[in-house]
Amino acid sequence: MAIAKAERLMNLALCLLGTRRPLSKRELRDSIEAYVEAFGPGRGAAFGPGRGAFVRSGGGAAASDDSFNRMFERDKDDLRELGLVIETVESLDGEIGYLARRDSNRLPPITLDAEEAAALGLAAKVWQQARLAGAASGALQKLRAAGLPEDVDPYEAHGALEPRIPVHEAAFEPLMLACRDRRPVLFDYRKATAARPEPRNVEPWALECWRGHWYLAGFDRDRGAERVFRLSRITGRVRSRAAAFTAPVPDVVTVRETVASWAGETADRSALIRLRTGAGYPLRAKAGSVRELGDGWDELEIPYGHGLDAWLVEFGPDVVVMEPAELRADVVDRLRAVAKG
Repeated sequence: MAIAKAERLMNLALCLLGTRRPLSKRELRDSIEAYVEAFGPGRGAAFGPGRGAFVRSGGGAAASDDSFNRMFERDKDDLRELGLVIETVESLDGEIGYLARRDSNRLPPITLDAEEAAALGLAAKVWQQARLAGAASGALQKLRAAGLPEDVDPYEAHGALEPRIPVHEAAFEPLMLACRDRRPVLFDYRKATAARPEPRNVEPWALECWRGHWYLAGFDRDRGAERVFRLSRITGRVRSRAAAFTAPVPDVVTVRETVASWAGETADRSALIRLRTGAGYPLRAKAGSVRELGDGWDELEIPYGHGLDAWLVEFGPDVVVMEPAELRADVVDRLRAVAKG
């Protein structure tokens, strides 16, 4: 929904909820700024120098009234679709008025059991490291005011569990908003094997955290295919565009599966590498065996799958691939490409 329309609907809803008597179309038209700016004041309003921004003239008054009536009816229907109960009342002189009674539009009391309350508490704590921390804290306070039990401690309910989602990348918030609003984005992205970043034009689908890193899945317009991007490799500012998506958004976006295949999680073979002593702890954590060679080097056997060459390149001179030959060749080619860049 466009921001201007959303603001107009919100103002109309507040006006209908705030009145103690039914308001006519003319009164609503003169009370809501968006209507006044678009159509001028209603018939009978005394707007003039010193009293308003518009002066009525006989010109297109009828056309303006018709346009307002159509917009008002659409707005009223939209609010009713959103769940607002709007009453239509006819006065003694036959004039139609509208209002939204607060008792008819009040949410039922929130009732939560201990597990539900603990889950909500944990969800609010998850974002304490992100810029969403303020919104999460405010939401938790509102839930407590609406009936969330004060004596429920989410840490006790879940064995002192304190979940956190670290969000240090500046790209996270604009990408999250772009995913929500279905807006294409532009950003510069540096691949692990590239010396310089390249511009990307992406239709963002979903953000997901996997093993401490955030990834974006979406449709890369320039390459015409689905791609996954690691947020820490996005450089500069993320720019969003007011344009429609050109590719359908899949029902299930497999971010973790894609990243896992890069890291060799789905590997069915093994690779033999030499790793400098005291370096490459992520590789050591995946190793099936580790053997000390002396002279500052260890020999590791690690799972070998798609994308392992790109991952090994990130460790630079601390890694030497021994087997298989095709993996060694791929790593050498990537390192040469980086050196040329």
